[in-house]
Amino acid sequence: MAAHPQAVHPAHARSRVTVNRVGLWLFLLSESFLFTALLSSRYYLLRTHRPEEVNQPLGLAITVVLLLSSLTAYRAEACAIHRDLKGLLSNLTATIALGLLFLVGVALEWREAFHFFPPHTAYGTIFFTTTGIHAFHVLTGIIALAFVRFLAREGRFTQGNYWGVEGVVKYWHFVDVAWVFIYPTLYLVS
Repeated sequence: MAAHPQAVHPAHARSRVTVNRVGLWLFLLSESFLFTALLSSRYYLLRTHRPEEVNQPLGLAITVVLLLSSLTAYRAEACAIHRDLKGLLSNLTATIALGLLFLVGVALEWREAFHFFPPHTAYGTIFFTTTGIHAFHVLTGIIALAFVRFLAREGRFTQGNYWGVEGVVKYWHFVDVAWVFIYPTLYLVS
């Protein structure tokens, strides 16, 4: 009896997931070098100087929003593992909504910051570059989460086959961890 041409041998599937995981970790490692360079440039150029006009309450609020999104992303992955489609979809939706709320907060912060430390100043350059690159990562994470949500609705994730959810959630956690270092560097250190 011949195997179906589209069938994937379980050992091959495990091998492919292992390669995907290694590739994702290497990608995240390279991204961590980018954020390390951005954050270290702040200390190299400005030491611990921080303008008084930095909106610390808004920075704290968007930090809380992003950390909550990490919880909903974790719950989405747990739902995928346990084949809870309703929970997976609702937690992915919540993560996307919190990510969008974070981006709205960043936009509000930029509008305010532009008047106090515009991009052509040293702090403004570091602030807008770092938060802009991070916001881009959040945006790409939201797009990836939306795509995974679409695939989940189509029934693409099955028992033991939820790599798409796992991969995008790991990326989302990386984006959150990056912000955990960005927030004190830009908003608290003085």
